[in-house]
Amino acid sequence: MSHTQEEMQAAYKRAQAVKEAHEEALMRLPNVVGVGVGLRSKGGVYTSEVGLVVMVRRKVPRAALKPEEVIPSEIEGVPVDVQEVGDLMAQA
Repeated sequence: MSHTQEEMQAAYKRAQAVKEAHEEALMRLPNVVGVGVGLRSKGGVYTSEVGLVVMVRRKVPRAALKPEEVIPSEIEGVPVDVQEVGDLMAQA
C-alpha cells in the first residue's frame, strides 16, 4: 500500500504525539530500553506503516509477563512495533 507524503507526515506527527504522551510509562516497563517513532517491520522487512517502536533488551513470551508488563500492540490508534535491540550504550 502506497502512502502520499502528506499521509506519511500526518502519521508521523500523530505517532510523535502519542510517543510523547506515553513514553514515560513505556520506559517504566521491565526490559524496555527505548521508545521511538519509525516504520514498523514484519518478519524483518520494513513496511510503510508509521508507528511507535518500543525497543527491548530481549523479547519475552507474553505468557512470561504479568498483564501490566505487556506492551500493547496499539496505543491511541497508533500501531506499536516491539523490536529486540539488546543493551544500548552511549557512543562518544
